[in-house]
Formats: sequence, structure tokens, C-alpha cells
Amino acid sequence: MTAVALATACAVIFGTADFFGGLATRRSRVLAVVVCSQLGGMVLVLALMPFLPGIASSGALLWGMASGVAGGLGIVLFYRGLAMGKMSVVAPITATTAMAVPVLFGLLAGERPSVLALSGVALGLLAVMLVSREPGGSGGLTLGPVLNALASGAGFGGFFILLKLAPADAGLWPLVGARIASIALAAALAVATRRSMRPAAGSWRVTIAAGVLDMAANVLFLLAAQRGMLILVTVLVSLYPASTLLLARYVLGERLSSTQIAGVGCALGAIALIAAS
Repeated sequence: MTAVALATACAVIFGTADFFGGLATRRSRVLAVVVCSQLGGMVLVLALMPFLPGIASSGALLWGMASGVAGGLGIVLFYRGLAMGKMSVVAPITATTAMAVPVLFGLLAGERPSVLALSGVALGLLAVMLVSREPGGSGGLTLGPVLNALASGAGFGGFFILLKLAPADAGLWPLVGARIASIALAAALAVATRRSMRPAAGSWRVTIAAGVLDMAANVLFLLAAQRGMLILVTVLVSLYPASTLLLARYVLGERLSSTQIAGVGCALGAIALIAAS
């Protein structure tokens, strides 16, 4: 139950972070948003270190840095996809891929959830597929944003797997390694492409908010993954588009179809099934 509660809270915060990230990329350059938001996240994780101590081993940092590379690529592609297409389409497609990769890995690694939990996994997959449906048909699904979403989902899935493989006694050190790698990667991409790393005027607050919320969600995921099966934790975390969709609906006025609303209901059902297992 502790892992379920942590993963569910992680999903809500991840969805909110992605909403702010989408707003930031509409106001500023993608790499500038990534670098500055990741720096904001680094400040948060360093502030939390005294409260969640761990052993700073080479394994903790290396697994963390590997996850940071995967997650860094994922977030660059994700923010780029958000800037190119509708938030209510890109976020769910990304989540579907981010869910599928760790689930397959967990099954291959020998994890065997109960029948009730597996029913929740199936319902969670259905939920993400339903909220992925664009209101009014598929005409809004252009190739560029979809490819970005699929690639970013694979990156996020790798991020989840690699963090799970970090030593259980590492505390938050894997996240420190992850942020070092992701910031270095984004900065290198900015230099190589000659893009400015300075956010546009008026986008600082939303950019930092995205980074702090993203790191808070990462902390919750790491704590959940240390306490539960990767399959179940990742499925719950991957339901984050529900909160992104609701924020997009009530803040930006993006229209949700009855199918997407049903998807949000399925997400709640998936959480209930996994929690009851």
C-alpha cells in the first residue's frame, strides 16, 4: 500500500509537471526549458538529501547517470513534441510507451503480480489508450509529434528501469547522478546546435515550477520502486496524463471527448484494482 500511495501521488505530480513544462515550451526554447527546469530539480534534490540519506556508491551514481541520459533524451523529445502538437495528445502517447517498456522488462525479470493486479495493469493500459484519443477524430495526429512522443516514452521507460536497478540503500544519490547527466546532455545539445539556454522573458517561473515538480515526482517514484514491483509502480505512475488532461481542460480550455473522460475513469479503476491486490 505504501508503494501504491507513493506511485499514485507521483502520477499526479508528474502530470502537473508536464502541464507546466508544456506551458514553458510554448513560451520559450525547448533546450532552455530543459536545462533550467533540470537545474531547479537539482536544487530540490540537494535540499532533500539530509532528510533521505543514502550510501553514495559508484553503483548508485552510475545507474543514476544512465537513467539521466535516458530521461534527458526523453524529456527533450517530450517537450519538443508538446511544442509541436496538442498537449492532450502528446502526453498520453508518451505515457503508453513509458508504461509498456518497464512492464515488459519486469515480466522478463521474473516479476509476477497477482491476477487482480494484472487486471489493474490491463485497465491502466486501456486508460492510457482512451485518453490518447483526440476529440473529433485522429485528424490532429500528425507524424512529427507522434514520433517524438513514442521516442520520449521509450526514454522515460528506460529511466524507470535504470532507477529501479540502482542499489536499494542509495537514498537519493541515483537522482543526483541522473540530474548531472541530464543537465550535461541538454547543455551539450544546446551548445552543439547553437541554441540559447536562457529562457524567454516571462517563462522563468513556469520553467522552474516544471523542474521542481518533476524532481518531486522522481523522488516519489524512486521511493515507490524501492518498495514495490516495477510493473505495478510504473503502471500507476504512467497514469499521469489524467491530471495533465484535466489541467489542460480547466486551465487552457482544451476540449475532452467522452472517450477521454472514460479513460480517466479507467485510470481510477486501475489504481483501485492495484491497491486492492
